[in-house]
Amino acid sequence: MKITLLVIGKTDAGYFKEAIEEYRKRLEHYLPFDIQVIPDIRNTKSLNSEQQKDKEGELILKNLQSGDYMVLLDEHGKEYTSMQFATYIEKKTHSVPKRLVFVIGGPYGFSSSVYDKASEKISLSKMTFSHQMIRLVFAEQLYRAMTILNNEPYHHE
Repeated sequence: MKITLLVIGKTDAGYFKEAIEEYRKRLEHYLPFDIQVIPDIRNTKSLNSEQQKDKEGELILKNLQSGDYMVLLDEHGKEYTSMQFATYIEKKTHSVPKRLVFVIGGPYGFSSSVYDKASEKISLSKMTFSHQMIRLVFAEQLYRAMTILNNEPYHHE
């Protein structure tokens, strides 16, 4: 199984890029992991929030492959502790045949078409984070999950 983080827009801040890349490299030791970037929508000033969500939603759905298991990173999703998330990842490695795709939407969230196609929703926090920061938080938590599953000393209880 491969894990993909599907995101809207590139990461601009160099310090986030470096940190995200560091965790991406660390994750290669455990499983195939990549970050797939959908370019930002152009001319968003002429779109209302629903139109922007719809356009982003079309692009998200176009980037899915047959057999993908899509999980939205969404403020209304289920919350896990790091230990619970590790167990979640372990279960998915045994049940998802192809790609486990985690999706971070645009600034207004997801369109109804994306919600309809999603298998699950997970919340990384009740707090709101920038889209660049949440990429780093997700990569770090995925790395933490892998170290927990491999009984490595990165995570302390």
